[in-house]
Amino acid sequence: MNENLFTSFITPTLVGLPMTVIIIAFPSILFPQPKRLINNRWTTIQQWMINLILKQMMSMHNIKGRTWSLMLISLILFIGSTNLLGLLPHSFTPTTQLSMNLGMAIPLWAGAVIMGFRNKPKTSLAHFLPQGTPIPLIPMLIIIETISLFIQPMALAVRLTANITAGHLLIHLIGGATLILMSISTTTATITFIILILLTILEFAVALIQAYVFTLLVSLYLHDNT
Repeated sequence: MNENLFTSFITPTLVGLPMTVIIIAFPSILFPQPKRLINNRWTTIQQWMINLILKQMMSMHNIKGRTWSLMLISLILFIGSTNLLGLLPHSFTPTTQLSMNLGMAIPLWAGAVIMGFRNKPKTSLAHFLPQGTPIPLIPMLIIIETISLFIQPMALAVRLTANITAGHLLIHLIGGATLILMSISTTTATITFIILILLTILEFAVALIQAYVFTLLVSLYLHDNT
């Protein structure tokens, strides 16, 4: 057990060089490009899930919004696989780094907003001032709506970082408590171990749910601007 709870969140290095690029590129191995006429079961399940998610997510978009389909499906696959690989022992989860999540959120949010101002500027500007607003409240509402617009990518990144980090910390704490209780009380250690297993199962679900939520919010921002 590490003395520092946050040691597992430090970017690993090899010969003094950060391994972030290798870790980020590793999930692409899990999704090989099919080269056979009849695929195996794993590839078939992957394609079925991709088509299901893509159909559900693109159903509300128009033609311009559907041009982002490849970007959105790649995003959810990358975040989901990275979160799942981070649950393996002695592994590193890039999505626990706020800087990386901001690096994903800001360009996608900015692209959606710029597309909105380019394709329908009147509708995009109308979001800053709801219809029927009293004249004395107009300056304050414009400021509030502007702040809420610029806080969207920060909310995306912080939500993903906080949920993944909190789960890893809980697993770390309960796992350490289980090891300590084994020499004190076997019954209590067994109960703690069962809680640890249930929490691990929950974290697998959270890893996939957070990937879906992140991508769905990006899709909603895109829908509002197309």
